[in-house]
Amino acid sequence: MTYFVYLIVSSLKNNKKISYVGYTNDLNKRLKLHNTGKGAKFTRGKKWILVYYKKYDSKSKAMKEEYKLKKDYILRRKIILKKK
Repeated sequence: MTYFVYLIVSSLKNNKKISYVGYTNDLNKRLKLHNTGKGAKFTRGKKWILVYYKKYDSKSKAMKEEYKLKKDYILRRKIILKKK
């Protein structure tokens, strides 16, 4: 089965960006859940835009990469700035 690690971004009032990293096997469904308030508790009530995703062949590889991206704020910032 194919899994994806993804990075989504939402804007705050003062034009700051907040980001969320996750993994899933259905990227479109997961993004829709985040935007309808049924995703992770942190993502509720905001409009999210997909800025990055990467495909993996196994769940364990995806989970390892998700963990790395969640902890590496500098890499997340670089990805976000590259997408502008």
